[in-house]
Amino acid sequence: MIAEQNLADLVTRLKNAAGSNLLSVILYGSAATGEFHPGHSDLNVLCIMQSLSGDDLSKLHAASAWWAKKGHPAPLFFTLSELQHSADIFAIELLDIKAAHRVLHGEDVIASLHVPMDLHRLHVERELRNNTLRLRQRYVMHPADSRKTLELMTSSISTFAALFRHALIALGEDPPPTKRTTMDRMGSVLGFDPSPFHTIFEIREGRKRERDVDVQATFDAYLDRVAKVTEEIDRRLAVPPANG
Repeated sequence: MIAEQNLADLVTRLKNAAGSNLLSVILYGSAATGEFHPGHSDLNVLCIMQSLSGDDLSKLHAASAWWAKKGHPAPLFFTLSELQHSADIFAIELLDIKAAHRVLHGEDVIASLHVPMDLHRLHVERELRNNTLRLRQRYVMHPADSRKTLELMTSSISTFAALFRHALIALGEDPPPTKRTTMDRMGSVLGFDPSPFHTIFEIREGRKRERDVDVQATFDAYLDRVAKVTEEIDRRLAVPPANG
């Protein structure tokens, strides 16, 4: 109920600040998919505006700063034209928003949004590679700290679940609706045991405690699966060189 009241208050503040310039406020992410978990999940908000001049942005400062102080990411602001013309380069994000979102104010500009798939495959490969590198980079700074290692897994698993979902799309699969079932499907497609991911979900959901988990063994398996998906997707989606 606190989250709902916060969302209602944010919409009121945005409407008071922007007036008719505010076309739509959209909730997306785990709060829209039903997988929200306090303490680990964010309330993600997308605002569609008629214009976004410097003056327009200044008017939105107070509402955005208030929202950030509540512990949520600052709202994302697009003009409708920007959203429509950048759908190809934000294919991963916008496909997810189209799949699960909730209109908090205004019209549903997402439902009718066309997301071109021309660059989707390259985005999936790039983001898998970038996030695998980032996972290694963060781990190597605290390899003997089980608390930080566990935090690294719980903070990164939603990102990898989303990327695995899009990897399945790129492979021509119809992805499952939840993060858990996405991990299971990817394990089935590529032939690995997804249990390390289930362990991290159970910790995030408060159904398993840190002291009941071998953190290092879990991380080793977690990293192994992530690296395997990254390499295998890169191999399967590789574009053959042009004959020349």
